[in-house]
This record gives sequence, structure tokens and C-alpha cells, in this order.
Amino acid sequence: MTQARETVTFKPGEVILYPGVPGPRDRVYRVLEGLVRLEAVDEEGNALTLRLVRPGGYFGEEALAGMERSYFAEAVTEVVAEPLPKEPHPEEIRQVLLSLAQALSESYRRIERLATQRLKNRMAAAILELAETPLAHEEQEGVVLRATHDELAAAVGSVRETVTKVIGELTREGYIRSGYGKIILKDIKGLKELARSRGDGR
Repeated sequence: MTQARETVTFKPGEVILYPGVPGPRDRVYRVLEGLVRLEAVDEEGNALTLRLVRPGGYFGEEALAGMERSYFAEAVTEVVAEPLPKEPHPEEIRQVLLSLAQALSESYRRIERLATQRLKNRMAAAILELAETPLAHEEQEGVVLRATHDELAAAVGSVRETVTKVIGELTREGYIRSGYGKIILKDIKGLKELARSRGDGR
């Protein structure tokens, strides 16, 4: 019988891991509940979302090899996570590798969007991605995404002021409805078409 492991809980906005060389107490974590955002922050405080870790996903893999970490890991919602032991079971290592392979594939797609798509198209892709996380839920009026303009800016590699203009454009065109701290997806099919397109120009 498998022995139950200790779990840890993090509050929304709490930083779980910091950049730097992993310390002796650092672990690889598996997310059981909630959403973790891995993001890089420049000297001016601008953030870029590198990856979103959903339930079943892993983060903090640098601890396995003692490699330097270049990002912050932050709890977006309340997070329940399971720290892996310092010497994980081979099956756990396999699961971590599978998670890394998926994360790498997602990173390739994110880099391609940053390099080839207009901001409006990247925004559509980001909204759809966030809509599949614990930040979104179904209501009578449709899928409601709880996300600030700052969070969206970090997701698409832009700044809040520019993102606000694009959100206004998507709202006028009927793709979404925007309210205080939330976005209602009105035309999911249209958003998917936008997300697949590069758009006109950059």
C-alpha cells in the first residue's frame, strides 16, 4: 500500500520558488489542485509568463540537477501541491519527463506565437489557454475568465496599456465581453480562428 505523502498549500499570489540556484530544501512539486504560473521578470518589473502548471503537472525540476532557476513560480489560485522526495521513484521520474516534454511542446508554440503573430492573435490564444485553467468557469452567460490586464499582458509578452486597447478591440468585434477583472467569452469559435491566424502584419 502506497504511503500518503505530505502536501503543502499556497495562497493566491504567494511565490513558491524564486530565481537562483536551488537550495537543499528545494523540491520538485506536483500540482494537485489550483494553478501555478512560472514567469520571468525584467529589471523594470515587466513579467512574461513562461508556463502555466495545471493539476497533474510538475514544476521546480531544476532541483533534480541543481541547475540555476531563472523564473518565479507563483500560485495564481490557492494551490495544493505534493513535494517529491529528493530521490524520486523511477516511475515518478518518468512522469516528470512526460510533463517536461509537454511543457517543451507548449513552449515551442508560445515562442512561435511571439515571433510570428500580431498581438491580437496572441491575445486570443492566451484567453483560450487561460479559459482551460481553474481561472475560468461556466456561467449562464458563458465561460467567464477571471484575469487582470496585467496577467494577460504577461501571457502575451506585452504591457497593460497595449493589452487594454486590444481587449477593447476584441470586445467591439464581439469576441468577448470585458468587465472588472473578468472576461466573458462570447465567440469561442471566432477566438480559435484568430488564435490560429498570424494576422495582418505584426
